[in-house]
Amino acid sequence: MSYASLKPVTEAFAQRKRLIFVRAAAVLAVLLLFLTKPALSEGSTGHETLEFLGFCLVLACVAGRLWSILYVGGKKNEELVSTGPFSMSQNPLYFFSTVGAVGIGLLYGSLVVAGALGVASFLIFRFTARKEAEYLLGKFGPAYAAYIKATPRFWPNPLLYRDDDQLQFSPRALKRTFFDGLYFLAIFPAIELIEYFRHTGLLFPAFITLY
Repeated sequence: MSYASLKPVTEAFAQRKRLIFVRAAAVLAVLLLFLTKPALSEGSTGHETLEFLGFCLVLACVAGRLWSILYVGGKKNEELVSTGPFSMSQNPLYFFSTVGAVGIGLLYGSLVVAGALGVASFLIFRFTARKEAEYLLGKFGPAYAAYIKATPRFWPNPLLYRDDDQLQFSPRALKRTFFDGLYFLAIFPAIELIEYFRHTGLLFPAFITLY
């Protein structure tokens, strides 16, 4: 997708506001799960298969975000990072977060939830990425314009991968991203707890069945 319509801005997009919004949306999504139940029953082959695939995607999300933060941690909006995962995608952190959102839906045992969470995450990060791109275009000018012309905005292209011989990273940023990743992993026991309460009758019946 072209960035030809972008207008450079002088102020960085507020990352803290984005994180608050994303986390609030995640909490709302989990609360909505109380009103629904997956069509595939707990313990069935189909349900267990979706759970396994979802768990794999969540692990890929956490690993991918940690990998990405090794390159950009402590340098976001300060340096133009274009190696490692950022050589394949302009927004690998957002890509892996979207993968995690789809994984959460599969952990729940529903393709509908997985698709809804994936689309919602994609749209949220699409807006965020555009705002960030406006700022970075104003900060780095022609260098950033050349980067976005050669690099996919969202979907990674492994054929473009390139790396540096040495890498400096921020332990603080890596630690923060690790704890952020725990939000994704914590969803699994939360979903299992919901299913247990519903199975034992401690939770009110769901109003909607989702496939």
